[in-house]
Amino acid sequence: MPGQQLDLEAGNKHRQIGLSDQQVLGMYRAMVLARKVDERMWLLNRAGRIPFLVSCQGHEAAQVGAAYALDPATDFLCPYYRDMGMAIVFGMTAKELMLAAFAKAEDPNSGGRQMPCHYGSKPYRILSTSSVVASQVPHAVGIALSARMMGESLVVLTAFGDGASNQGEFHEAANFAGVHRLPVIFLCENNKVAISVPYAKQVACESIADRARGYGFPGIRVNGNDPLDVYRAAKKAVDRARRGEGPTLLEAVVDRPVPHSSDDDDRTYRSREEVEAAKKNDPLLSFGRYLKELGLLDDRTERDLYEGIESEVDEATEYAEHAPDAAPEDALKHVYAEGGERSGRHLFY
Repeated sequence: MPGQQLDLEAGNKHRQIGLSDQQVLGMYRAMVLARKVDERMWLLNRAGRIPFLVSCQGHEAAQVGAAYALDPATDFLCPYYRDMGMAIVFGMTAKELMLAAFAKAEDPNSGGRQMPCHYGSKPYRILSTSSVVASQVPHAVGIALSARMMGESLVVLTAFGDGASNQGEFHEAANFAGVHRLPVIFLCENNKVAISVPYAKQVACESIADRARGYGFPGIRVNGNDPLDVYRAAKKAVDRARRGEGPTLLEAVVDRPVPHSSDDDDRTYRSREEVEAAKKNDPLLSFGRYLKELGLLDDRTERDLYEGIESEVDEATEYAEHAPDAAPEDALKHVYAEGGERSGRHLFY
């Protein structure tokens, strides 16, 4: 294998933070799957076969690293529209993601009613995403408060972009969570461009993480291109929350190599040099190198992994495109109360 293998003590970063070889290979697979589904969705959108896409490219390491710190059997996700990697870690498959993109009746997120990239699943404990920027943040705090009132032990992770950290919903939620020491992880995926507005024109403070100090809990800035760096910080935050010590704000600094969405033209506000620099920081490339240096991955196993995932995405695309559409008469289902039943104790799960 090319290159000298790293010394176990000096270079085996994942074991030092409590992750097994199998877990980091699982992380890599989740990152690659998210990337390949995302790339296919771009092609489908440009071909006029799906209507819209908000890309996760460049964010995969932050999403997968943070999600791996949670327990999908007990904890909750309140993601935003870029969080495909997180949804995959919690169980969402390529087929389910494609069913949502094509707005099919079998779409587990919403039965074809929700916009693409808006994740939500009761079985996977993912709260349905809203298009309203930052609105998932107070929802996460509400879940954490509800769980405490019912005596349940769980942690809620909510994610958002740097632009969303300027919204009132974020600040109100952070203040409430800090006062009541709720088990919430606030994850800001800072790609330094709020749609088209550069970081320097959005935020006066040096770091989003600095804002946590005003709400009485820790704020930590991490390298969002390194899933292990994100996992380490997220695991500490999760453990802290489980001990009843309250929330943490994590700022994962990432690079967005693509436009904000499939309807955006980033040539109007970003130089091509800036975009190329972002592509050089691709977390799939750097994490793949790490696994190869440790002997956990070689060119052949990597090729087999990519080919297997590409086949999986092919099958998912074929299935979803030809699956039945949602019935028109179901358009208002789950929008209004049905059968006159308005009473009773209705829990979020």
